[in-house]
Amino acid sequence: MTDSIPRWDLSNIYTGLDDSKLAADLATLENEISALSTFFDQQLLPLESKQIEPEVLSQLLSRVVDQGNSINLLAGTIDSYLYGLTSTDSFDKPAEQLQSKFQIGLLPLRNVNTRIAAWLGKINDQLPAALAIPGSAHEHAFFLMEEAQQSQFLMSEPEEELANELSLSGGSAWGDLQGTLTSQKQVEFEIDGKTETLPLPALINLRSQPSADVRERAYHLEQATFEDMKEALAACLNGVKGEVNTLDRKRGREDSLHSSLDMARIDRQTLEAMIGAIQDSLPMFRDYFRAKAKLLGSEKLPWWSLFAPVGSVDKTYTFEEAKDVILTNFTRFSPELSDFARHAFENNWIDALQRPGKRGGAYCMGVDGVKESRIMSNFDGSFDQVMTLAHELGHAFHNYCAFQADKTPLRSKTPMTLAETASIMCENIVFNALLEQIDDPQAEQTILETSISSDAQTIVDIYSRFLFEREVFERRKKATLSADEISEIMLQAQRDSYGDGIDPEVMNKFAWTWKPHYYSTGLSFYNYPYAFGNLFAKGLYAIYQEKGAAFVEDYKALLASTGEASAADLAARFGIDIRSKGFWATSLAQIAPQIERYKQL
Repeated sequence: MTDSIPRWDLSNIYTGLDDSKLAADLATLENEISALSTFFDQQLLPLESKQIEPEVLSQLLSRVVDQGNSINLLAGTIDSYLYGLTSTDSFDKPAEQLQSKFQIGLLPLRNVNTRIAAWLGKINDQLPAALAIPGSAHEHAFFLMEEAQQSQFLMSEPEEELANELSLSGGSAWGDLQGTLTSQKQVEFEIDGKTETLPLPALINLRSQPSADVRERAYHLEQATFEDMKEALAACLNGVKGEVNTLDRKRGREDSLHSSLDMARIDRQTLEAMIGAIQDSLPMFRDYFRAKAKLLGSEKLPWWSLFAPVGSVDKTYTFEEAKDVILTNFTRFSPELSDFARHAFENNWIDALQRPGKRGGAYCMGVDGVKESRIMSNFDGSFDQVMTLAHELGHAFHNYCAFQADKTPLRSKTPMTLAETASIMCENIVFNALLEQIDDPQAEQTILETSISSDAQTIVDIYSRFLFEREVFERRKKATLSADEISEIMLQAQRDSYGDGIDPEVMNKFAWTWKPHYYSTGLSFYNYPYAFGNLFAKGLYAIYQEKGAAFVEDYKALLASTGEASAADLAARFGIDIRSKGFWATSLAQIAPQIERYKQL
């Protein structure tokens, strides 16, 4: 089967590390960053304490955003290319070295961006008049006002520059180390009478194997493997969270959630409403876990069976079959969505083959320079991985909508909450379409299992991750955390979320080790946005069911605009109040009939 699983083609971005175009773009990027810095020093800084005519300020701001877009286009394209190489082959040392050099080369950009943001904050009261005048600044008004507002949480200029420089040998380096350790680790595992050497992501994927024996042995090997790696990974986590805590305190943030909420473009009222609805829904999910345990012949559900398939458990998919399932059901929602996904499949945008050196999980990245996306996954033939492909193609369609609407890089900076909307919408499209077509109880059970299990991950497990990260941040303020202490925090978070739904003696204390989301200094709490995206997408899907094809154009317009308004304002276009607990409860209520049907089957 591995012969038919694709690896992506990056050659239309750059043909290789020795491509003269890559070298030229790196040189151009350096020159453009220098030019922006010079422009700031000569044109903007002298006006810092002066009243500026709105027309003049509009022209200056337009030049800033035009230069910023040009720089972001180049930098984003180069970054995507290099990350595409290193995330799929951590043994590629030349790519790793060039990526490091590239990141160091971006320090002057980070510094001048910080200075521009601080400058905008100082002339904040003059911005509305200037941004009302037609031009590039007017088109980027939301971005500029957001930068001005967030400037209140900046340290002094020398401190911010020092933080930018130290991050490459601090938090970013710790994150890179976690990725390297987990992607290069290989283990010996016996399956079907043969001993195979598996990369760690492939071992973790065995959690969805039909055989209980395989799942249990894989679980125990995973636990033993991370037992050996835990101290190094604990050092990585401590380094990342310690840096974030220090900078949050120095920047005047209220707590570890503050910057995350601002990046997500939601307020605490919204998060509290959603978390409250999630807490109320936990008994419903625990019913599902108990029903699944009964189906599998267990009194309680052990962690190694959390992802076990039920129903037509012998069904595996070739990559071509996965493609057909996705395209057929995307067509039912929108021929344009299906045509787009077909283009992605046929033009080698997807890297799905599991192999040593490749990071676990899946992601989608936009490549601004060619107005395309690339998708990484670790395809193993399971229905879960079919849904992962649908999910990532949703991200790619989101990028496509922005590209089609000619949104600039600065107008496409989507918050984490809304970044998950299109991906989870695509999952819903495939799940619901399949459920409508199925008349075989075994097949129906399989689809329901995958659907509910996915919801349980984005609701119950995400809630546990949220509790875990919040507690780690709080304890890290006081001391470095041992690996065992981190593991105990994870276990308690799982107890609080899964409750009596699963076996309390067989949980996953090492769930913190391989998730890259915990190891980013710039993306703290990259967990609750998945719950937001899931439940927001369910709300949108309900509207689609009412409006039919007429919904699609409004939906595409929403995706194209996610970088230009708050989540609350964008949701209001569809009559959705995300600050209301009732909205989240209504979305969660859509899962209840599926669980009841699952229990009947």
